[in-house]
Amino acid sequence: MGQVDTPSLAVTELATYFRRNGCIRRQNSDRVATDGWATYKKGDEIRLTANSKAELARIRMMLVIAGFKPGAPYIHGATQHRQPVYGREQVRRFLEMVKAVPQDAQRARQPDKTQHARQP
Repeated sequence: MGQVDTPSLAVTELATYFRRNGCIRRQNSDRVATDGWATYKKGDEIRLTANSKAELARIRMMLVIAGFKPGAPYIHGATQHRQPVYGREQVRRFLEMVKAVPQDAQRARQPDKTQHARQP
């Protein structure tokens, strides 16, 4: 079994969160070369956004199930939580995993947001 053979629910959910509003930061190799590591310490990173503490806990759990080591989460603004995943190898593996999940698979996993009328 390879590293991509992770539980499909975790992989699909992580792909959904990433495609919703995740972002990637790549290390700027030119800046490392000119400024040196002592000055420019930013490396490769994936950031996933959670809209609640419960969603953040879910993202962290899915990352661990999928074999990733999540960084320390932090709050962005008043309502959003960010979950970083650091390291070039983890970023590479995460992007491979997301690419392997078809777009229609994530639609099937998204909860139904329609309002249902209560029955008397």
